[in-house]
Amino acid sequence: MVRQRSIFSFLLVLLATFLISCGSPGVAVAPPTYTATQLEKIQAYVPEIQAVRDRSEELNTLIQTKDWINVRNFIHGPITEAKLNLTYVTPNLLPKDQPTARQITRDFFNHLVKLDRGTSASNAQIALSNSQAAFADIDKFLQLLPKTEERRD
Repeated sequence: MVRQRSIFSFLLVLLATFLISCGSPGVAVAPPTYTATQLEKIQAYVPEIQAVRDRSEELNTLIQTKDWINVRNFIHGPITEAKLNLTYVTPNLLPKDQPTARQITRDFFNHLVKLDRGTSASNAQIALSNSQAAFADIDKFLQLLPKTEERRD
């Protein structure tokens, strides 16, 4: 009787091992993609961000001519609005891109603060270098945005 229990236990262990080994592997998870809603939200802000980016030469000209009043108006108007748009877009990016987008937005804000300080001090060199850095940050952010082929239909 003891021997039959040992054999029975052994057979149960073999059966359990067999069933576990034949189990299906983990389900493959598709890489994250953008939903139609996310794409709509992102695309709503892209033209405004791009419009500010396209005006970089205008700001550089204002700085070079030392038109500090209009430089400050530009900083506190269109460029600050672009910063808000970057902030609105970030939560709609893929989770893996959000930390990078937040860092770029922080860098952009820091360059705007330095640009404003350079403007207040009437220092064209500081203002110009931070203006160029701010627009480089916008370029980096635009590169994170989804291309049209990443849409999910």
